[in-house]
Amino acid sequence: MTGKTAPPAKKTAPAAAKKKAVPAPKEETAPKEEASPKEEAAPAPATEEPQAPEHPLEQPPVPRDEPAPIPTEAGAEVTPVPAEGSPAPPAEPPAPAPEPKLEKPKEEPPSCPLSLAVEEVSENSFTLTWKAPEQMGRAGLDGYVVEICKDGSSEWKAVNREPFLSTRYTIPNLSSGDKIHVRVMAVSASGASIPATLEQPVLIREILQLPKIRMPRHLRETYIRRVGDAVNIMIPFQGKPQPEVSWTKGGQPLDTNRVNIRTMARDTIFYIRQAQRGDSGKYELTVQINGAEDKATLDIQVVEPPGPPQNLKLVDVWGFNVALEWTPPVDNGNSEIKGYRVQKSDKKSGKWFTVLERCTRTSCTISDLIIGNTYSFRVFSENICGLSDSAAIASGVAYIEKTKTTYQPEKIPQRDMMEPPKFTQPLTDRTTTRGYSTHLFCSVRGFPQPKIIWLKNQMEIREDPKYIALIDQGVCSLEIRKPGPFDGGVYTCKAVNPLGEASVDCRLDVKGEI
Repeated sequence: MTGKTAPPAKKTAPAAAKKKAVPAPKEETAPKEEASPKEEAAPAPATEEPQAPEHPLEQPPVPRDEPAPIPTEAGAEVTPVPAEGSPAPPAEPPAPAPEPKLEKPKEEPPSCPLSLAVEEVSENSFTLTWKAPEQMGRAGLDGYVVEICKDGSSEWKAVNREPFLSTRYTIPNLSSGDKIHVRVMAVSASGASIPATLEQPVLIREILQLPKIRMPRHLRETYIRRVGDAVNIMIPFQGKPQPEVSWTKGGQPLDTNRVNIRTMARDTIFYIRQAQRGDSGKYELTVQINGAEDKATLDIQVVEPPGPPQNLKLVDVWGFNVALEWTPPVDNGNSEIKGYRVQKSDKKSGKWFTVLERCTRTSCTISDLIIGNTYSFRVFSENICGLSDSAAIASGVAYIEKTKTTYQPEKIPQRDMMEPPKFTQPLTDRTTTRGYSTHLFCSVRGFPQPKIIWLKNQMEIREDPKYIALIDQGVCSLEIRKPGPFDGGVYTCKAVNPLGEASVDCRLDVKGEI
């Protein structure tokens, strides 16, 4: 560092001089801040040497290489003005002017949240659930706002400060016994949606267990009973505190003269002493605890056998067949007709026999009847209870007549089948080994069947055990058993009938053993 030190006689002066010299830089802070490139984009003014203080020897020297920071009123450091002879800092380019912004068209707010419901209620809070709205807008959904209003008041109060994206929210710090109205709105940059509101206020009361109906599996389908049977059904449920249980039919209370209901802590009993067809229908069971409830439907169908078919007619009789027609019964027994059973009875035996079971049409054809018999017919209708108590009987009877027929054989033109013998397959030359049996084959046709004669070297072979001659379906064969050298030669097969004769021959060579 370069500078002059103060003489030793004035050592106490710097402390006092410093206290007086502090305000001097404060007065120069304002012009130096104006010259700062951080605050102004204009080029810096020409550097001027700051005015020297009144006591220059009492101020601590500052190095010339690096300008010392000058304190400001707020304690921040301001970039000092460069010393004399140093180059000026480059000027910063002016900031570009901001572009005018186009106004965007106003977007529609999101639609209303869906399926708002109470999930749980306690003695000082309750929990809501809902589903996201169908339309959220281009800007997207910022969240939901939940508002409450006490029953009897018109002042709505938001319970969450900022919108949230969850579809489940618990409203705390409520007083037991209060009835609270609730609504939920979806919020986006375009605005708030139409609120989703609960139809009934929520009673703040502790619920230890939500109501739940445990419908037995066999009661989830239609429960079918016959007329006169007893209907005794027990349906369990759960819920704390004790839920309220109610039964309705078609939205109306039950007729206590027909239906008895007994409800206990854990189940309800539905009882009808003698079921009638009028007891059929859908019964609704509701288990409710304040605003929370559970519902189940019991479908009962009381049935009985159907009535008999109507207008059974014997339409036609031909050959061994009978055609019948009828119409469905007037009373189906409160159940669908599954089919018809058709029976016949002949006059001789008087017994009824089933010919068709569960015929799904209202007409049929009965075949394979016996000639000369007289038949009667009846038809039963059938539903889930079984056959009708009575049957429809055809008014007429069917008599299967004996038809007189004369057999006339078909005239076949006579054809001359006579034919002289003709070989269709000739004999072929063969070579065999001594001691090994061999066969000669040929085939012949002719009518009448020709007589076969075998010859060896033009000599007829008669009853000789060495030769076995056979003929089957026109195939002629000659077996030569263990031939020797003298068995070789020319063999001829001759076929003879009254219309002529034909012959074929071949040569057989017998070789000695190898």
